[in-house]
Amino acid sequence: MSTILLSAYVLCVMALFAYGVNCYFMVWRFWKTYRKASGELRRRINDAQSIFADARVLPHVTTQIPLYNEANVAERVIRAVAAIDYPAVKHEIQILDDSTDETRQIVDQVAASLRQEGKDISVFRREKRQGYKAGALAEGMKVCKGEFIAIFDSDFVPNADYLRQMMPPLLADEKLAFVQARWGHLNTKHSILTQAQSIGIDGHFMIEQSTRAFNGFFMNFNGTAGVWRKHAIEDAGGWQADTLTEDMDLSYRCQLIGWRASFLVDVVVPAELPETYTAFKSQQFRWAKGSIQTAMKLYPRVLRSKASVMAKIQAFLHLTHYCIHPIMALLSILTLPVLLTLDVNVPWQVMVFCMFCILIAICGPSTLYLTSQVVTKAGFKRLLFFPVLMCVGVGIALSNTRAVFEAVTKVKSGFVRTPKRGDHEKTRYRVNAPVLPIFEILLGLYCMVSLFYYIEAKQYMVGPFLLIYACGFLLIGIRSLRESYR
Repeated sequence: MSTILLSAYVLCVMALFAYGVNCYFMVWRFWKTYRKASGELRRRINDAQSIFADARVLPHVTTQIPLYNEANVAERVIRAVAAIDYPAVKHEIQILDDSTDETRQIVDQVAASLRQEGKDISVFRREKRQGYKAGALAEGMKVCKGEFIAIFDSDFVPNADYLRQMMPPLLADEKLAFVQARWGHLNTKHSILTQAQSIGIDGHFMIEQSTRAFNGFFMNFNGTAGVWRKHAIEDAGGWQADTLTEDMDLSYRCQLIGWRASFLVDVVVPAELPETYTAFKSQQFRWAKGSIQTAMKLYPRVLRSKASVMAKIQAFLHLTHYCIHPIMALLSILTLPVLLTLDVNVPWQVMVFCMFCILIAICGPSTLYLTSQVVTKAGFKRLLFFPVLMCVGVGIALSNTRAVFEAVTKVKSGFVRTPKRGDHEKTRYRVNAPVLPIFEILLGLYCMVSLFYYIEAKQYMVGPFLLIYACGFLLIGIRSLRESYR
């Protein structure tokens, strides 16, 4: 039994080690390619600005805004899109409104007002919310006028020069399927949760997306703040709703048939971060389940493709990234039985090896996030929130473990959108928290007990990791439970 437990523990550690080492690889490739590639893109965009002087030569662009019960932010995003600096005769705005609440009245009033100002704006509504966001985008695309399609979720606020920045790469390269902009943050300072999230998102976009785009790896559209070539969407089979990450699914399908993708690191579109723990967990659950669904659906095709070996390795680590959460949950459970079954006398060589691997695994993401903060010049004060980011990343492990298992066992679930507060909260939207917070609290207490046992056994190297696990599960569990009873 002790051999089985120790073997399982070491396998978990080695799996985390592999994902951690990849973070160092991403940082290395980022520094190798970032300055040259982003500089060339910036020069091309600046050189192409002259084409915007003549509306006759510009292509028609359709901007789609999918909405579902977004009374707090609907008007803000619609007006921001309407203010984008692009000829009105060449810019169609589609509001794909599946709402069932007062959002409908807000949308109708704003749309009517903008039509009077000369904007080409239409509101589309469906009798059934078939296919959720993917279904709405597909329906809108059937009747859109644009050769190119920009997409914004309800919590995003694009700048006026957005299309001036995004269109030149697509016009210069006919094999470019989409261009993704970087996400910014509207409410970073709201709480320690939003501070931690902002660091995580900066790491994903600044380092991971840059590295994938500039090194020929598979990269994904992030569902919003990007511009698509309509022909590329059609060529890849269109929007499909058989995964919860329709954006990642379509991105990979396009690249598998020869289309390319690009990322503009210095085009930033600010957005609202989830402000509650239940909303954040809901968002992460959807991303975790959807990415694993996409991996099961498309990774066999990636393996059969003509992509480079490194591109295939990166695609695997990208699509299965959320598997680290079941591994972390299992690791937290195994730690105490391993100690007890080995009668406290864990071979020091095994302990040193495991602790070294765990240290590398933990420091890998931290190095990636730190690099993103250096590049974005976010300031050293942000470093104070790194421990919170680590605890939050661990604390959602139980929720995301459920997401991964639902994906693997093909359990169906709906598309639960993330509630937004907006500048002035008119309607309070909330995510119903099930009994999961109770199990998160219990697992946090279990990790505390494990910590005391390891200290008693004088196995101090494990202490910091168990402390992070305990704090993470207790933080997420307690805060989620509190939000459930407000």
